[in-house]
Amino acid sequence: MRESAREAWTEQARRGGNASSLHTSGRAARAVVEESREQIADALGARPSEVVFTSGGTEADNLAVKGTYAARLRSVGASRLVASGIEHHAVLDPVQHLVRRQGAEVTWLEPDRCGHVSVEDLRGVLASGGADDVALVSVMWANNEVGTVQPVADLAAAAREAGVPFHTDAVQAVGQLAVDFAASGADLMTVSAHKVGGPVGVGALVARRDAKLVPLAHGGGQERQVRSGTLDAAGIRAFAVALTEAVAERESAAARLTALRDSLIEGALGLDLGITVSGCWTAGDATSRLPGNAHLLVPGCEGDSLLYLLDAAGVECSTGSACQAGVPQPSHVLLAMGYPEVEARGALRLSLGHTSTGADVEAFLSALPGVVERARRASGAA
Repeated sequence: MRESAREAWTEQARRGGNASSLHTSGRAARAVVEESREQIADALGARPSEVVFTSGGTEADNLAVKGTYAARLRSVGASRLVASGIEHHAVLDPVQHLVRRQGAEVTWLEPDRCGHVSVEDLRGVLASGGADDVALVSVMWANNEVGTVQPVADLAAAAREAGVPFHTDAVQAVGQLAVDFAASGADLMTVSAHKVGGPVGVGALVARRDAKLVPLAHGGGQERQVRSGTLDAAGIRAFAVALTEAVAERESAAARLTALRDSLIEGALGLDLGITVSGCWTAGDATSRLPGNAHLLVPGCEGDSLLYLLDAAGVECSTGSACQAGVPQPSHVLLAMGYPEVEARGALRLSLGHTSTGADVEAFLSALPGVVERARRASGAA
């Protein structure tokens, strides 16, 4: 967590107060929540009334997918969902749940080898159905595993032309890319505090005022009657502080992270270990791939072996989404992009952030040859 966010959280936690209460401490907490809502909206190019606080990105994605599906099924009978095959499981799993349990249909948009989703493919899918058939289109702004950035504005425009709501998971993009909700044309956008240096357990669904959502849980209706539950004033305050700082520093941070990422990738490729980069990467490019994302394929190794050996060497990384860490299966993202399972099993994801340094990159590159040798021996590939 950013130091500024930690201080903001501590200060508000010390004050306490239920933002739904009418007494003095409750009104003070409400003032903090609403001021934070305004700051978050300003940082994201949204209106304060469009920010719906949640417990994080997963809840926001679920509310977008399930809430929109229920509303559209009720209003126009639309029962088809359209999503890319490389979405985070916080989108994939709700979609698959609706297919299994509620009779929804789904059309998957297949990415190319770089992980890009085609706008023309989306237009073709929507042309065969349209507003009375498709309940929602969901394509993430930037992929959490391989870092590919999607043409969100063009995808949103295609959905809008067909009269279909468009949702984008921008959890990875905020703080690394220029994210403007209004300019994107999206109807719904997911964001999360801890990805910008805020606390874990706080996020938001940014939803246009005319977006129709059926709530997932019922109660006090604190957030526009679509999300109930006592608001975490301290977490929301820290979220606002972290996001404001991350957006203010974005350009300089992106340049620094891009340089670190390129140094890491170039160093790994130069070790003569047969390592390749997944997706498409161009040195210096901070717009088509996330500045802080390096995703490597290490032949002859199991990703989990690499992860544990690197962890023992003091390097923290993952084989895919951190929300799936420890699950011994190849990345669904790489498989959707057309990589063979044997290659996908050797995936290594390294994320760089506001605390990352050149020394961290050097430590990784120094440890990697020995780690790869041991991992290959363990798999019998050496």
